[in-house]
This record gives sequence, C-alpha cells and structure tokens, in this order.
Amino acid sequence: MRPIVLASTSPYRARILAEAGIPYVVVPPGVDETAFADPDPAKRAVAIAVAKARAVASDGIVLAADQVVYDPDSGEVFGKPRDTDDHVRRLLGLRGRTHDLVTGWAVVCDGALRSGVERTRITVRDVSEAEIRAYVATGEASGCAGGYAAEARGGFLIERVEGDWLNVIGLPLFRVWDALRDLGWRFDG
Repeated sequence: MRPIVLASTSPYRARILAEAGIPYVVVPPGVDETAFADPDPAKRAVAIAVAKARAVASDGIVLAADQVVYDPDSGEVFGKPRDTDDHVRRLLGLRGRTHDLVTGWAVVCDGALRSGVERTRITVRDVSEAEIRAYVATGEASGCAGGYAAEARGGFLIERVEGDWLNVIGLPLFRVWDALRDLGWRFDG
C-alpha cells in the first residue's frame, strides 16, 4: 500500500489519517488560499483543494482539502481568521446562530482527479463576548476555518452538529475513502 501524500499542513487532517490507519507523508502545498474568491462556498472550497492537490508533484496519490464557513443569513464565505480582531468579530457573528462548514476535497493520482464537497451544519452557543475573547486569546483556532476547533477547547462554543463529525475536524474521511478506492487504493492493515 502506497502512502498517501497529504497536501496539507493541518495537524487535524494528519490525525484523521493516522487514526484511520492510512499511511501518509505531508507535503505543504504552498497555495495562497486568499486568491480564491468564488462566492459559492462549495466551488471555492473544491477549487482550493484541487489547487493544493495539483501543486504537489508526486507519482503517488495526493490528497488535499480545504474548509470554508458559509453564513446562510449574510451570504458571507470565509476561511481562517486574518488576525485577532477578525477572529473575535467572526465568532461574535456566529454565536447563537447556525452556519455551514463546507469542506472541499480532492484526490489526484496519475492524472486522474476525484473531488467533492461535504457540508455540516453547526450551531454555535450564545456565549458571552468575554468567553469568545478568552478563547481567541488561547490562539487555538487562529488557523481554522470559522475560528474554532470543535474537537478541542472550542467545543464549548458548539451547541449542535448536524452531519459528518470528521468533516468538522477537517476531512470527510468516508467520501475520501470512496475516492481512494475508486483510484485503486486498498487498505491492508
């Protein structure tokens, strides 16, 4: 079984692969995510994932993913917070409301491309501004779409998750497994 080339620096995606027993090597893709501005969250996330996968040259299987948050009320699509003020502003805007966490993923092997998107609906608790500022000060999720890490300290922010929990963490593994198998990859323990 060939290791998967993970075109990502996300420790969360790496952990999902490791816990699933999928051998992988990490190669940072070096793609400027801010250059993608499609207002459709699914198209934006998939475009970034495809760009990341194609940016990593390999003779093996390359896997990439990207997450964006979509606020259906405002129509805003955003990724990682730009700075501390943006981080606080985004979390204040999400509190007490439901949004979509959209993950685009792409798998490239020998020129073949498989890609897709997974949406998970997340409701954020109506927490205080002081709690949000305290959370942002931890720095935990400054590199995460939406500005929270639901699987860590940021869990206190989350009231409800509707959909794939692994998608929330960083990678819709069940969808990716289908693509890997379609490209000939098989689990061998």
